[in-house]
Amino acid sequence: MAGSIPAMASSHNCDGPVLVLNSGSSSVKFALLTPETGERVLGGLAEKVGTAEAVLRISGAAEEPLPDGGYRAVISRILDHVADAGPADLIGAGHRVVHGGERFTASVLVDDEVIAAIRSFADLAPLHDPANLAGIEAVGAVRPELPQVAVFDTAFHQTMPARAFRYAVPEDWYTRYGVRRYGFHGTSYRFVSERAAALLGQPPGPLRLVAAHLGNGCSAAAIRDGVSVDTTMGLTTLEGLVMGTRSGDVDPGLLGYLAERTGQTAAELTQVLYTQSGLLALSGISNDMRTVQEAAARGDERARLALDVFVHRLAKAIAGLVTSLDRLDALVFTGGIGENSAVVRSLVLARLGFLGLIEDPEANAGHGRFTGGRISRPGPVQALVVPTDEELMIARDTARLIAARPAAPARR
Repeated sequence: MAGSIPAMASSHNCDGPVLVLNSGSSSVKFALLTPETGERVLGGLAEKVGTAEAVLRISGAAEEPLPDGGYRAVISRILDHVADAGPADLIGAGHRVVHGGERFTASVLVDDEVIAAIRSFADLAPLHDPANLAGIEAVGAVRPELPQVAVFDTAFHQTMPARAFRYAVPEDWYTRYGVRRYGFHGTSYRFVSERAAALLGQPPGPLRLVAAHLGNGCSAAAIRDGVSVDTTMGLTTLEGLVMGTRSGDVDPGLLGYLAERTGQTAAELTQVLYTQSGLLALSGISNDMRTVQEAAARGDERARLALDVFVHRLAKAIAGLVTSLDRLDALVFTGGIGENSAVVRSLVLARLGFLGLIEDPEANAGHGRFTGGRISRPGPVQALVVPTDEELMIARDTARLIAARPAAPARR
């Protein structure tokens, strides 16, 4: 199974835990995992990174203030806790990196060349890649001997054909500036597509899946023969579905229209589309689907509109993605909303009955926990809830790549 650790001869010690890091613009989420079993040895979250108010929260422990709250200080303290967590030596660190451009089609061991390449993609993911890189560089500064691996959200989608990833724009925009659709949430899609195949009792190869990763960021992908052939996100994480604070698809002409009428720059307007749009803008109350659903149930009209727009755009995207598959074997829901919102899933399935999807209300209410993930009536096309585990996928990639490194030459 892709992402699992193959048996191989190696002089490297790959039996220990892996530190998985997701470094954001003001936070660092981490987990210490055993790749083979998926056991979580330790986990936590640092918030307000880069400020004097930085704090570190370790699962099951008291909050720890970090007055010197830069990435290096935060990572150093995390590594201290890792060293105290158990007898097994840390074998490496795996990092979530959002954008790998066209260059990275798989996870890679980090070296100076990889760092330079990630830095070159900063304009494509300005909210993510610089922070991801800060985490890598901080580990390198604190533990320079520790192997590191970069796992890219975009890599899984590099199998998309040109008809799916090209925009109808001038050729030099693509050749000079890399303007194309890249797709994101790839690590999640790799995990849930493999898990869905196992739940269905089939090998991943023949399956035709549409998977919807729904959280504060949302996307959907068409997965054929175990690889991505289309997805809703594009050049950036702004394209596609309605999200928590992101607009998803809008007419690109609105930038010029609003710039002329408001005096705001394209950069300022783009920031609004990233941070002040989506469910937050439509509902007027929250970017959290739980809050939106509760308000809609109470009769709040704007919250109901937000829910309706979210579901309409999602169902429309799922149906469109099926055109890249020839047929649909299963629809997979994952991510915070996908795994926990029976309301959203029910509303989406009600719109997709023509694909052969019929909700099983009892199974859906139980989030598929008692039916092997299934939330639809038995039939040739299934709807599944598959909890994602990007951290485990990152840990396994990290262990696999470290195990495959050439052995260092013996010292004479």
